[in-house]
Amino acid sequence: MSLERLQKILSRAGVASRRAAEKMILDGRVSVDGQVIIELGQKFDTATSEIRLDGEIISFNESKIYILLNKPVNVLSSAKDDRGRTTVIDLIKDVNERIYPVGRLDFNTEGLLLLTNDGELMNGLLHPKFQIDKTYRVKVSGSITDDKIEKLQNGIELEDGITAPAKVHLFGKSSTEAKLDITIHEGRNRQIRRMIAGVGCEVKKLKRIRFAGLTLGNLQAGQYRRLTETEVAKLYKLISNN
Repeated sequence: MSLERLQKILSRAGVASRRAAEKMILDGRVSVDGQVIIELGQKFDTATSEIRLDGEIISFNESKIYILLNKPVNVLSSAKDDRGRTTVIDLIKDVNERIYPVGRLDFNTEGLLLLTNDGELMNGLLHPKFQIDKTYRVKVSGSITDDKIEKLQNGIELEDGITAPAKVHLFGKSSTEAKLDITIHEGRNRQIRRMIAGVGCEVKKLKRIRFAGLTLGNLQAGQYRRLTETEVAKLYKLISNN
């Protein structure tokens, strides 16, 4: 018998990161052998227990799936939505396995998003200690000065603390707007938008163009492809060399 904490089991199955799995449990979405589990820390054996999420059985023998999606705007970065809105899962038409987004992009943010059922890789890419780079192309309304760029690079004071140093590349500006690429490794909620607001400007368009060394290539909004074995190996190298 091999007992594991329920949140770790869910994470290993690729359902979500451990933190997100903990919320699923607390929200009453997970049951074991027909009993809803709402307390953290309980341990179970996947060989003898039937574990369900939202009523659907969790499988531990599925082949690993790795999808790179160019998420359009007005699509949710979640597996389901109780209000019937389109999610990133709705866009994936040829995958039978349950897959989940690695992190999330805002509803009105587009760009590169990974989806997988590989819990180990998901946890590594989302864990703060590995400092996985994410690059966003930003169209900004307002004047971007050298002083503001320096502030973005050095860290912006937000309500949840100062942001880590960022890489900023300005490639076009006028007196009323600018275009720039910002690379960060943190994953705070709406971080880029809040950083830009912190220097007195506003994001008009936001697109993630790079994540963990991967780029969108020729994928148009709503299109996706499977990662190659080489790409998956490189992702694992990122979370093993730190």
